Amino acid sequence: MDLGISGKRALVCASSKGLGRGCAEALAAEGVHLVMNARGSDALEEAAAAIRSDHGVEVTTVTADITTEEGRAAVLAAAGDVDILVTNAGGPPPGMWTDWDRDDFIGALDANMLTPIALMKALVPGMMDRGWGRVVNITSVSVKSPVAVLGLSNSARAGLTGYVAGTSRQVAGKGVIINNLLPGIHDTDRATALDGGVSKSEGISMEAARTKREATIPVGRYGTAAEFGAACAFLCSAHSGFIVGQNLLLDGGATNATL
Repeated sequence: MDLGISGKRALVCASSKGLGRGCAEALAAEGVHLVMNARGSDALEEAAAAIRSDHGVEVTTVTADITTEEGRAAVLAAAGDVDILVTNAGGPPPGMWTDWDRDDFIGALDANMLTPIALMKALVPGMMDRGWGRVVNITSVSVKSPVAVLGLSNSARAGLTGYVAGTSRQVAGKGVIINNLLPGIHDTDRATALDGGVSKSEGISMEAARTKREATIPVGRYGTAAEFGAACAFLCSAHSGFIVGQNLLLDGGATNATL
């Protein structure tokens, strides 16, 4: 299927590896030029070089922490008038409800709620003026099925989901489509870190921790960045114009719900 976005320009945040890179790769494969951002320069430049070589698209890189005002300013200056925005940032650490104080929640809100909102406020008006735009926010399965040890993530990402629910319907008439992708367990550094937490708390090996979590997923495995990216590319495509304010689970069936 031709997604109809060749020649468009996208900002993909936190895209040097993991799910962000999967999204960048999938968009580049459709002929989308990229502005890629990450905190680590080496990994970012390596990813950008590989994408340029594999797909022949223009790739601009910005090494910055997207969760800071300074980082966003640098990224937005490089992005200019992009047609597609994919927001993404690492999740806050796991823990127990007794572990977190106000500063912990403020940090989570800054990274996983207020940063995507700031990026949308900066870029969506231009999309509306041009009559076309796509925004995909990478959130978490915890929005629909809260994960007890991820209370900071549950809270911040649920707030973003509520914001998108209203905003997406206000801008859809101008050709700007906003949706959220909710990843379950994917084979990324984040999954490795969480497996490490299970390994430590339960006194089992990393392999045993992973096997235990894989058993909770009906497909019997972790997701891949490539299949996540493919879903993102479709939501960014010319064919997604009637999908508004939705929360698409990519969790291998792990969330046991009818709706």
